[in-house]
Amino acid sequence: MKGGKNNPNLQIRIRKGGFILSLGTTLWIVTIIMCCAFLFISLRFRNQAGQNFTSYAIGGKSFPIYLIFFTQFATIMGVGNFVGHAGKGYSIGLPWMAFILGEQGSKIIFALLLAGFAGRFTYNTFPELMDDLITKDKVTRALAGILASMIMIAWVGGQGKALGSIFNIITGVDPIPIIFLFSAVFILYTTLGGIYSVAWTDLLQGILVLIFGVIFYIYAFMPVNFSVAEIGARLTDLGRPDMWAFIGGGGTDYVSLITKFVTGCIGIIVAQIYWQRCFASKDAKTAKHGLLWSGIIAILAVMLTALVGMIIFTMNQGLNPDDAMPWFMMNYVPTAIAAMIFALVLAAGMSSADSNLNSASILVVNDLIRPFKTEATDADLVRYAKVLTVIIGIFAAVAAIYASSILSLFSAAYQMAGAGLVPLLVIGLLWKERPNEAHEKGKKNSKVTPWGARIGIVVGAALTQVTALGANRVLIALGISAILIIVISVATGQKQQTNIE
Repeated sequence: MKGGKNNPNLQIRIRKGGFILSLGTTLWIVTIIMCCAFLFISLRFRNQAGQNFTSYAIGGKSFPIYLIFFTQFATIMGVGNFVGHAGKGYSIGLPWMAFILGEQGSKIIFALLLAGFAGRFTYNTFPELMDDLITKDKVTRALAGILASMIMIAWVGGQGKALGSIFNIITGVDPIPIIFLFSAVFILYTTLGGIYSVAWTDLLQGILVLIFGVIFYIYAFMPVNFSVAEIGARLTDLGRPDMWAFIGGGGTDYVSLITKFVTGCIGIIVAQIYWQRCFASKDAKTAKHGLLWSGIIAILAVMLTALVGMIIFTMNQGLNPDDAMPWFMMNYVPTAIAAMIFALVLAAGMSSADSNLNSASILVVNDLIRPFKTEATDADLVRYAKVLTVIIGIFAAVAAIYASSILSLFSAAYQMAGAGLVPLLVIGLLWKERPNEAHEKGKKNSKVTPWGARIGIVVGAALTQVTALGANRVLIALGISAILIIVISVATGQKQQTNIE
């Protein structure tokens, strides 16, 4: 469906107090108000964030549970989850739930298994944690920082792309200037206040997402009378029963479902935004509970969003998948409610973008610059982070313009970072030199060697992009990376021991 001034649906109006506002005008008003609010919050915390690099990166490890919950929830519920997953539900159907279960369910796994552990420490990034506890190798740390930042950059670009698509369809404005406009806003308020800006704007955004999200799902399920079974019946009547079966057409066999699940899961486990929230939590209990409850709510919401995509397919089978949600907002939701839902999408997109943009810049500074420029002061590191926020934001905006779809931005990044880093993280933490000792900051307690880590990271990431390995290449990459880490660590560890003797 094409957007633009000739679209008859754009004639919908809101009448209030004698004035008539188009939906497009309402969206611009909502956008301006919200952006001004976010900038005000950022200015409020500008000085606090600039005290030192730890304050800029993790807020001095002082955040209470309400900040951790809302910043995590708002970040998870990015515009990709409202537009991208709805688009996948529209085009793929029920099999896409495997990816959602992996991507969103992994947040619960992370909360239960890793959040409490991470909350004990005050690292700025998880590559720094791996470097300190596992490898003691700045080359490995730099490689991990590069891969981890790819996920963050992809998510920033995805938010801009989705918002550009919505504005294009509803107002007819060219999406490219919109992508750059929102990217500029992301960059500005993230640069000003660091993690403080991110957390406190997320508090506002998270509250909006909760309130408007409930309203959105009520209206979204009205066309099927709030019956999930009716979705399946309608898809079957349209000749698409494969969209209502986990195993069916389109290559949705068991292995492909497992691959979808694993791809979503491994990418999230090595996403800096989740580790950063743990490091920013005032204690381990706060980290665990904040991430757990936000993850539980998020997985339910995203699964509902994919179902909404299927509902939209039963209404109109001729849409571009990424246009499905904007089309639904314009045609089947009252205009005033559509404006509120847009506020929901905008809040979610802004929150996810600022969090990932901040995380990406912190990763680059902390893991690519800091280990090799040891003389840099806190003021230098904060300045580098601000400059990189601008550079990464611009790069993400350009990537958004050329990406074929919103979730295509995420998939490759998930694969490469996950297959390269998850084996190292898991093996490194479990394969201890001193099995009876807990991991302690400043002490390496892992049998993984620098060369085992380096080769495992590079090979694991590279194999995910070798299409000749087929649809299961992520699983293959994970297995080979794990084997290489162990084998090479055994070989180089013995060699090092021989040299010492």
